Amino acid sequence: MTVRIESPDTQAGFTAFIKFQDVIRPELTARWPAATELQLPFLMGVSAFAAGKTMKAFVARQDGEMQARVVALLDPDYHKRWNERLGHLALFEARPGSYRATRELLDAACEWLRTQGALAARAGFYLPIEMPFVVDDYDALPPNLMRQNPDYYHALIKDAGFESEKGLVDYKIQVTPELIARYESALEAGRRAGYELVPLKDLAPEKRVSEFAPAWNEAFYNHWGFVSASNEAYAEMFAFFEMLGGLDTSLVARHGSEVVGTLMVVPEETAHAALKPGRVVEDSEKLNFLGIGVREVARGRGVNLAMASYAYLKLIQRGAKYLSYTLVVDDNWPSRRTAEKLGAKVCANYLAYRRNFRR
Repeated sequence: MTVRIESPDTQAGFTAFIKFQDVIRPELTARWPAATELQLPFLMGVSAFAAGKTMKAFVARQDGEMQARVVALLDPDYHKRWNERLGHLALFEARPGSYRATRELLDAACEWLRTQGALAARAGFYLPIEMPFVVDDYDALPPNLMRQNPDYYHALIKDAGFESEKGLVDYKIQVTPELIARYESALEAGRRAGYELVPLKDLAPEKRVSEFAPAWNEAFYNHWGFVSASNEAYAEMFAFFEMLGGLDTSLVARHGSEVVGTLMVVPEETAHAALKPGRVVEDSEKLNFLGIGVREVARGRGVNLAMASYAYLKLIQRGAKYLSYTLVVDDNWPSRRTAEKLGAKVCANYLAYRRNFRR
C-alpha cells in the first residue's frame, strides 16, 4: 500500500492532526485527551511559544487513513544557546505496526529539517511542547502534560534511524506523617534563612512574569536541552496555570529584594481525564506537575526544599495522598538528591531520541 505524506496547514487540518492522539491506545482505561486548546495555537503559529520558530507538520496516510504524525521545528534561540544546528520533532503519534508509514514520515520530517540547515533531530524533549517517551510504566495515568505512549513507539522510532540520547526519571511521593513534618521543618528553615516565598497569585500579572521569567531562565540556563522562553510565553503559560489553580502553588522565592528561586506546580486535574466506564482514578494517579529552579547564587542553602515543601503542604491540605516531583534528567544529581530529600522514589523512566543526519 502506498504511503502518502501530507503537511496540514489549515485549522481543520491541524485539529485533525491533534485529535489523532485520541485514537491511539484505545485499550487504555484512563488517558489524557488531546490538548487542542494548547496545541492548536502553537501549530497555527499564534502562540507566543511559536514565535520566531520555523515549523512544518507532517502526517502519513495509507488508504486515506492517518497512520502517523509529527511536527518538525527549528528554534534559532536553541541554535544560538547550544551552538548546534539541531532540529526538534514533537507530538509524534503512530498506530501499531506502522513501520513503513512511520519511517517515511520521519524521513520526510528529517529531510525538511536538513534543508533548513539542521544536522540532527531530537524527539522527546522540547519543553513545554514535547515530553520524553515513557519506557516502562505504560498504563498508569501520569501527571498531565506527560506522555502516555505505547511500548511499540520505541521500535518504530529506532527503526526510523534514531538512537537513545538522554534518559530521564519520574519521581513520586506517598504522603506520610513523617514527610509532612519534614516539609513543615524545611519550610520553617527557609523562612529562618531569610527567604520569602511569594505565590504567583499574590503578584500582579505583569509582576509574575518580570520576577519569575528571568530567574527561571537563569536557573535552567545550563540544563540539558533547555531554551529560554520569552516574557510573552510565560504570560501565556501563567494564564493556563490560573485556569488550573496553579497560581496558588507556583511561586517565587526572594532573598531581600532579589528573586533567587522559582517553582511551578500545577495541581492534579484528573477530573479532566478520559475514563472508561467503571474506571476509578487511584490516589497514586492523582498527581501534580512540578518544575523547580534555583539560581546559582542560592544553591545548596535549602531554598529548593522550602519551595517544594510549601507547594506540597498546600496540596496535602487539599487532600493529596501522593505527590509528584516529576521529570529529572538522569545525570542531574543535584535535582535527584532534592527529590530524595523530599521522600520521592523513582516511579518511571523516560527517553529522548536523536537522529544524526550524517551516519
